[in-house]
Amino acid sequence: MTTTSLHSGPADASVDHDRPQPEVDHQSPPRRSTRSTTGSTRRRRLRLVSVLLLLAITAGLYLWSLSASGYANSFYSAAAQAGSQSWKAFFFGSLDAGNSITVDKPPASLWLMGLSVRIFGLSSWSILVPQALLGVATVGVVYAAIKRVSGHTAGLAAGLITALTPSAALMFRFNNPDALLLFLLVSAGYAVLRATERASAKWLILAGSLVGLGFLTKMLQAFLVLPVFALVYLIAPPTTFRKRLLQLLGALASVIISAGWWVAIVELWPKSSRPYIDGSTNNSVLELVFGYNGLGRLTGNESGQVGGGAGGRPSGMELPAGTEMFGGGGPGSGGGMSGSGTGILRLFESVSGGMISWLIPAALLVMIVALIKIGRAPRTDWARAALIIFGGSMIITGLFFSFMAGIYHDYYTVALAPWIAGTVIIGGTVLWRRRHELVSRLALAVAAAGTSAWAFVLLGESGEQPYQSLRWLVLGTGLLATAGFALVDRLPKAAATAVLALAGVAALTGPASYSVDTVLTPHTGSIVTAGPVSSMGGPGGGMRGGPGGGGMAPTGQSRGRNSPAGQGSAGQAPGGQAMPGGMPGQSQSGSSAGSDGGPGGAAAGGMGGLINGTQVSDQLKSLLNQNADEYTWVAATARAQNAASYQLATEQPVMAIGGFNGTAASPTLTQFKQYVAEGKIHYFISSGSEGQLSGSSSQDSAAQIQSWVPDNFTAKTVSGVTVYDLSGGN
Repeated sequence: MTTTSLHSGPADASVDHDRPQPEVDHQSPPRRSTRSTTGSTRRRRLRLVSVLLLLAITAGLYLWSLSASGYANSFYSAAAQAGSQSWKAFFFGSLDAGNSITVDKPPASLWLMGLSVRIFGLSSWSILVPQALLGVATVGVVYAAIKRVSGHTAGLAAGLITALTPSAALMFRFNNPDALLLFLLVSAGYAVLRATERASAKWLILAGSLVGLGFLTKMLQAFLVLPVFALVYLIAPPTTFRKRLLQLLGALASVIISAGWWVAIVELWPKSSRPYIDGSTNNSVLELVFGYNGLGRLTGNESGQVGGGAGGRPSGMELPAGTEMFGGGGPGSGGGMSGSGTGILRLFESVSGGMISWLIPAALLVMIVALIKIGRAPRTDWARAALIIFGGSMIITGLFFSFMAGIYHDYYTVALAPWIAGTVIIGGTVLWRRRHELVSRLALAVAAAGTSAWAFVLLGESGEQPYQSLRWLVLGTGLLATAGFALVDRLPKAAATAVLALAGVAALTGPASYSVDTVLTPHTGSIVTAGPVSSMGGPGGGMRGGPGGGGMAPTGQSRGRNSPAGQGSAGQAPGGQAMPGGMPGQSQSGSSAGSDGGPGGAAAGGMGGLINGTQVSDQLKSLLNQNADEYTWVAATARAQNAASYQLATEQPVMAIGGFNGTAASPTLTQFKQYVAEGKIHYFISSGSEGQLSGSSSQDSAAQIQSWVPDNFTAKTVSGVTVYDLSGGN
């Protein structure tokens, strides 16, 4: 048996732990009246209804007009389509069913989408609904975790904060791997919490397995929370240190097994019969783990990227006068470019601030004061363990993102959303239950004032209505809550509840408005942002958010938030209609492209095939589908985003020469010539941008193939796109 302290066990929302509780007569069982039984049943039903309402609100937010984003990130959508046609492509995470090359991430998130497409067919809904459902599930797990520590109402509040975080409203409606990764890590945190409660090896092993699956989703990012989880379990479970240590070793084994089985199979599989591993320079998944998707993200020395260093410009790339580059690179990875400068303030600057930072100051403050207040509670203290899990995960993830010198995108900040929500609510609950103490009241008051003041600043960055009006409402409400917290020990229960409500309104109005803007704006391409503000590398950059959410634009100018259908370069929506999301700062249409660029492609947008894909005309689609069954690949073209656009339009395999960044040696010129000789590739589609952004020399595969094809085959133009028929000889 264990002794339960003030915070050492699961909480019940109906109990105020700071007030004396009635003594219990253990000699005789308490009587249970019919009235109390009925009241208890009613409370359970109300709680169930409130939880279902939270999940329904989250589902409505994430599913609303979901198909407006089309295939969203066509890179991953094409890989899901390939996996729905080929189990081999499904296993490896190949971009095409011909298995020429993989995506630059492990395939776990593609498995969900691939199964959905296999069952329901290829559509925007089959691609994006799994992401939205992961968001609903994540909110549910956050509720369950916080409820065990701080009670039902606190759990609802934490779930609502998570759901309304702008970066969450973005990424749970998008098809990057971040949605699955966040669900797995939050579930792992919940499992650690359950394991800590009773020193349960089963729950701890489950937590390790979930983190391992997170590795198969986005590699080493999944391991950021491991030090925090290990620290909590070394300290808090009610058992001996030796047993805790042995159980941690068992959990470590579960991490290694669940993360390593796929890596081992891929490494042992003969390279000649599996797809090339994109993001690596030597066709090795281990290099992908420790380089491009591993330590390179921290140091900036990433092999396989577009250019060097955070904020760097790809070698040989010339930008128009007055423009700057930000974001960039692969979907969820990218090209040596960064949305804001490296440093402790990165998460508060540029577009990242509006996507995640609303409650970070309050979370840090209440966490520190709550830990001090818990003080010398027993080692097994329940609230302290939970606070370290959520607060520690928030801090370590935030610091990594702040100081990573490699590729950084603002949407990475979604990884912080549940940890911030849990920290604010757990710490705030500890202080609220001690509101009779001056320090607790002052901490709550300062947190309310700081949150409303920071929201006032963030809402002012858009320079537009309704945000200019909302900022004053938020500030006024926050100041009222601040005054209320300072005096809350003297207030009756109803008035104290009103103070909490005011604080909640002040804290959530800003992020909720940004989330609504995000939901109402289509998002396509490789770089996406949440909310109405997008910056070009610093706070107050003045760049508007929008469908593309990033890329290249004239510095200091604004771009339209809602490009009308038919004026983007982000690929095509189901049904062939062009989706918004083209290069910001440009108005593109099908008639504006040059002969090599394709409508809205590289020639028109300058970044076609890297950040966004290309539009596919009905004439070109019809050409590619002719005798498609006779070829392994109906076409080959430079870069994965271009290939993905053609593949999604035709639902036939298209080879991506050079992979995502155009730098992968897949295929080599010799291999390409062999494929052509064997009649495996029907057409070569020129993008007009091979080698333009990769900084590669003429000796690289993409450049060699681009030179070889025009010298040996005759070109023809289809809807402004240059095409070579490789099946008819020279």
